[in-house]
Amino acid sequence: MALTISELARSADVGVETVRFYQRRGLLFDPRPFSVASGPGRRHYGQDEVRRLRFIRAAQRAGFSLEEIGELLKLDRSDDRPRARAMAQARISALDERIAELQAARSGLERLARECARSEQGPCPIIEAFER
Repeated sequence: MALTISELARSADVGVETVRFYQRRGLLFDPRPFSVASGPGRRHYGQDEVRRLRFIRAAQRAGFSLEEIGELLKLDRSDDRPRARAMAQARISALDERIAELQAARSGLERLARECARSEQGPCPIIEAFER
């Protein structure tokens, strides 16, 4: 099955420019036309590119940077599982830190909302807190 760039983009719910951006970054290949009859400059993609594009998007959702994703793709070819595990552990630690920050922010905002609800007079504690 041969896909055009727009079909490839749709397969991962991204735009064509995102696919081109990943190609420029070396994360996706820019294939040559498989057939002269397909027209000048027309590229065709297969299931390998669909899987790779979906991998990139999933890794981004997990919080990996594009540089880290590129490294993970290289590690896959080299079977360096210890390095891949170390990268995953580092990402988990960073996510745990971010979760703790978000939980603290949520708790603080809940407290401010309760203070705000106690009185309708005077300055709003929420606005006061953010002005500091």
